[in-house]
Amino acid sequence: MSADSRIEAITARIVERSKPLRERYLDRLRSAVSKGVHRSVLGCGNLAHGFAVCSPAEKAALAGDRIANLGIITSYNDMLSAHQPFETYPALIRQAAHEAGGVAQVAGGVPAMCDGVTQGQPGMELSLFSRDLIAMAAGVGLSHNMFDAVVYLGVCDKIVPGLTIAALTFGHLPAIFVPAGPMTSGLPNDEKARVRQLFAEGKVGREELLEAESKSYHGPGTCTFYGTANSNQMLMEIMGFHMPGASFINPGTPLRDALTKEAARRALAITAQGNEFTPAGEMIDERSIVNGVVGLHATGGSTNHTLHLVAMARAAGIVLTWKDISDLSDIVPLLARVYPNGLADVNHFHAAGGMGFLIKELLRAGYLHDDVRTVYGQGLHAYAIDPKLGEDGNVRREPAPIVSHDPKILANVEHPFQRTGGLKMLTGNIGSAVIKTSAVKPERHVIEAPAKVFHDQAGLNAAFKAGQLEGDFVAVVRFQGPKANGMPELHKLTTVLGILQDRGQRVALLTDGRMSGASGKVPAAIHVTPEAVDGGPIARIREGDMIRLDAVHGTVEVLEDATTFAARTPATADLTENEFGMGRELFAPFRAIAGPADHGASVLFA
Repeated sequence: MSADSRIEAITARIVERSKPLRERYLDRLRSAVSKGVHRSVLGCGNLAHGFAVCSPAEKAALAGDRIANLGIITSYNDMLSAHQPFETYPALIRQAAHEAGGVAQVAGGVPAMCDGVTQGQPGMELSLFSRDLIAMAAGVGLSHNMFDAVVYLGVCDKIVPGLTIAALTFGHLPAIFVPAGPMTSGLPNDEKARVRQLFAEGKVGREELLEAESKSYHGPGTCTFYGTANSNQMLMEIMGFHMPGASFINPGTPLRDALTKEAARRALAITAQGNEFTPAGEMIDERSIVNGVVGLHATGGSTNHTLHLVAMARAAGIVLTWKDISDLSDIVPLLARVYPNGLADVNHFHAAGGMGFLIKELLRAGYLHDDVRTVYGQGLHAYAIDPKLGEDGNVRREPAPIVSHDPKILANVEHPFQRTGGLKMLTGNIGSAVIKTSAVKPERHVIEAPAKVFHDQAGLNAAFKAGQLEGDFVAVVRFQGPKANGMPELHKLTTVLGILQDRGQRVALLTDGRMSGASGKVPAAIHVTPEAVDGGPIARIREGDMIRLDAVHGTVEVLEDATTFAARTPATADLTENEFGMGRELFAPFRAIAGPADHGASVLFA
């Protein structure tokens, strides 16, 4: 089935806009492909270092380029639940590669930090920049030029976008992403949020809060809410980087291991030595990127991807804009209700039909491009499946269910939860911003209230504890952009603003910082650009200015005299406290050259 004409039109304008950059990218990619595998032309000393630990038979085969060598880029560490399962993956991949007649080597590791650990801490100011650092680290591992294809082991917030940038930078090589899956369901996410709110109000103590948090985050795998980590997995599958059905299978299960070994075999099958050569940079095109955006809207995914998708696309020579993302949101319906957009977690989403049902429905209505290449072959329809474990221990795939197993979690296109997607671009005299509407009640899509201005989230939280946040207001939290302090997530604001909203106040947030993929019920205009440290209009807002945030019409305005507002001297802030400690001094060059939020807040594509 061909895509909806409106989807086709947006895709066509992305193609046209991207032509010069995309053509240069493909020329470089094809030049690299034409040179073939480089191991045979490496100097003897170079090659000896590259396969020193291999068996004599593997050395002989690699020396003559007779077998394919699979590189592994891993984000394994054993502190973080989402990445701990990767400890055993290299052994599984090596075994599968050997059985398929190939070799696999860990090419390198990349850092993997957890935004859950660093929320509200100095380390959070390294978080966004870690994405580009991860891309660089993966590039170092692949620079040895020993590999015919690559498998990328990553899950969480900045790791998968960073690895995607690396995969597309090394786009002459086939690439498959191998996830670890979500942890099993623990304390329901809404109950965890309730206890957090009680703690913020002083009604329960730290012991009760820690108990609730520990019951929620309790074992190996990703957090079960639908934040950035699980949005990443959805993206990799709907863009064709995963094996079909791989996203939401729990760690430590036979099916999870079978999918991992299958990915290794498939990666070897799609190298230049075979008949299905699938270089990542050719495979991912404008249609793949649009499919990713469509999936983000249909599932109410993370706001972080308004940054990441722009940067990921740019790595492939594709120019994606916030307007493209917003226009697609006006077309694509919301089909999933997963916390914070509902009460279910990702395990419930998978049980209701998961990615297979979602892709089937979106294809049926023409919201996705089916005519794309994937690591599995040609056509996204191959992903409209339900993965099972066969009697032989291998993956078996059945057609996705025709009807959702739980319509309260996963809807069909005829009866969506919302006629439009979950993300919208806002523009006005403050600049440009992004808002997530999928978890915000319709009666709160328009907020007009006076500004309360803060230069960090600690200031707002202190005002809350002092009882100073009364009445309706728009919280302006500025000097939180990429150049100011690395654009940290301001998730500590979620609980406070949620409490005030529950008390009957009409509140909203306006910030040049980020909010977590777990952000929900409070309307928040985030990623404001130009940022305050660049003298953007947000720096001219004063306490008491009337602000109108309108997610219906896509506007965000300061309702003051235009001439007077424009003539104001922008506020400044002392940011010296953000320059040192917890490694922040190491990232000073990143802060100096970071691009604006609507360009992906990247140091690579500023």
